[in-house]
Amino acid sequence: QVQLVESGGGLVQAGGSLRLSCAASGRAVSRHAMGWFRQPPGKEREFVASVSWIGVTTYYADSVKGRFTISRDNAKNTVYLQMNSLKPEDTAIYYCAAGGYSSDLKDGSVTYWGQGTQVTVSS
Repeated sequence: QVQLVESGGGLVQAGGSLRLSCAASGRAVSRHAMGWFRQPPGKEREFVASVSWIGVTTYYADSVKGRFTISRDNAKNTVYLQMNSLKPEDTAIYYCAAGGYSSDLKDGSVTYWGQGTQVTVSS
């Protein structure tokens, strides 16, 4: 089992930045790909970004490319999502996810979920 705990959400003005963190614990955490999904109000959960277990391969949703950066620190069992140039449409609950491969996460195949952290971007 892998446990995921997100932090770093909050309220920010459009154009601002936030960094989300996801602390992972459990068996073979560093061997899992990690990623982020989000669920905007009234919409379905969607893929945001993923990173391979060694941190080399990354995937991003088109809507966040060039603005968001995913990274991981396996020594700390933590994955990060640096979000810059935030827009009101980035408002959502952001969920940390873990799975086999970063491509699996991109395709929506998630083994473990965190509880989520709220990000609100005001205009």
